[in-house]
Amino acid sequence: MSAADWWCEHAWLGGDRVEAGVHFSVANGRIGSVRVGVTSPPSARRLPGLVLPGLANAHSHAFHRALRSRTQRERGSFWTWRELMYRAADRLDPELYHRLARAVYAEMALAGITAVGEFHYLHHDRGGRPYAEPNAMGLALAEAAAEAGVRLTLLDTCYLSASVDGTPLATGTQQRFGDGDGQRWAERAEDLHRKAKERAGVLIGAAVHSVRAVPFEHLGTVAEWAELRRAPLHVHCSEQITEVQQCLAVHDRTPTALLRDAGVLGPRTTAVHATHLTGADVLDLTRTATGVCFCPTTERDLGDGIGPAPALLDGNGPFALGSDSHAVIDLFEEARAVELNERLAGHRRGTITAARLLRSATVDGHRCLGWTDAGQLRAGQRADFVAVDLGSVRTAGGGATVENAVFAASACDVTHVVVDGRVVVAGRRHVTIEDTAAELDAVIREMLR
Repeated sequence: MSAADWWCEHAWLGGDRVEAGVHFSVANGRIGSVRVGVTSPPSARRLPGLVLPGLANAHSHAFHRALRSRTQRERGSFWTWRELMYRAADRLDPELYHRLARAVYAEMALAGITAVGEFHYLHHDRGGRPYAEPNAMGLALAEAAAEAGVRLTLLDTCYLSASVDGTPLATGTQQRFGDGDGQRWAERAEDLHRKAKERAGVLIGAAVHSVRAVPFEHLGTVAEWAELRRAPLHVHCSEQITEVQQCLAVHDRTPTALLRDAGVLGPRTTAVHATHLTGADVLDLTRTATGVCFCPTTERDLGDGIGPAPALLDGNGPFALGSDSHAVIDLFEEARAVELNERLAGHRRGTITAARLLRSATVDGHRCLGWTDAGQLRAGQRADFVAVDLGSVRTAGGGATVENAVFAASACDVTHVVVDGRVVVAGRRHVTIEDTAAELDAVIREMLR
């Protein structure tokens, strides 16, 4: 990879300040040096507006993108939405999944996302039959991310039961998720790990779908697999009140306490959603340095609730953000929603600063995904740059400030994206996928026809 110089009109280097005239030298996809307050060298590539580190989408279900705007007419809950999601999942095969994920990841790149954590549980063919290539679906996702130009943490998900009490997976779509038991999941996950580890820009992690989907006796198997490989481990945690109630009824413990007792919590673990927590749950997450990932646009779309952001932000683990079901793909919206939800819940403004929210969308998100060398614009880090237009109808007049980026900008304001030193988006257009909208439209129509 060749060396290059980049010059930014403005850049956020951390904290609550934005610097003007920032020059980066880049070699082999990494930042070599950073100079502030300089004029643009003639040889440097120029990035306009406000440049941020690459954004990290720490929680994605790529195929949920097909449901956008299709589940809004009727009343219901997470559980009724889930039935519609199952119908969509049942239409997919590896080829169609690759096409859909490629377009979804391209949409993410256009939104300034340079790394995504794919919470992947759609493993098998209809009826639960393994494909000839047992990891055909996961490998399709890896190829899709490479073609879209974003890094991927593929969180291979263990999904074994239909309820907290260990009820077997229902006949139909759920059987596509299951491997039978924790050991067989681990064997398939190891095969995926072996086949994908040579791919640049791909990390293989693990996931426990939830305490509903993995019985207690299998939780340790997943945690041990991740620990031995020092891999990220993610888990849906306390997303719905019903889940918490069922866990208390069966195990006399909250989901967080159950995960604690099974050895799932820890500094490489991320609890996704973490919406309905007790004070003891928050302490367990803090004491174990477990990270959390909020997905506010999905949590509000499904009516799940508002998690205790201030208490979790005070914890010892990272606080990341994700677009989850992709009701929208916009990390700026996810970031500001954390603070705006707090304003609604607590009747007070300014609980969480813009700089802290932007840190969640960048360095904390990358950390949760295992990319500890990304998310900051400093020497030695991956050369991920995201340029935000400061003169759009949303940002005009707001100036080169962190607050303008977090509370005014949207994904539409991203003009340029560089991932590992390579240009992926230029002038608001993906450089290899010429018409992302047309690809999304075509594949979703085929999927749901």
